[in-house]
Amino acid sequence: MAHDQIEDLRILKLAEIIADKIWNTSIKWPLFAKDTVGKQIVKAADSIGANISEGYGRHHPNDIIRFLFFSRGSLQETKYWIKRAFSRNLIQEIEFNELMDELNNLAPQLNSFISSKRKIN
Repeated sequence: MAHDQIEDLRILKLAEIIADKIWNTSIKWPLFAKDTVGKQIVKAADSIGANISEGYGRHHPNDIIRFLFFSRGSLQETKYWIKRAFSRNLIQEIEFNELMDELNNLAPQLNSFISSKRKIN
């Protein structure tokens, strides 16, 4: 199986950008918001890229695919927490729309990547 270099994966780079944006936003929230929504949203966003990386560290095709599915689940969880942050007035509509657009852009790329790994397997 051809194995891309983890540093070259576009989906990982996008996941890192999203995670850093969420961190930079949530770190400014009041303590209660950081302790509840903030911790959850940061963990979920960080898990998108972390699961891609962990799968690649395992090298077996089935493990890579399994961790890519975990990454997809973390992406969906991140969307949930962004919606909570917006509904609780922690982020403005423009930031909400930007983050959702970025996640909605990443989702089909992640799905395509999973499909490509399944074909190789």
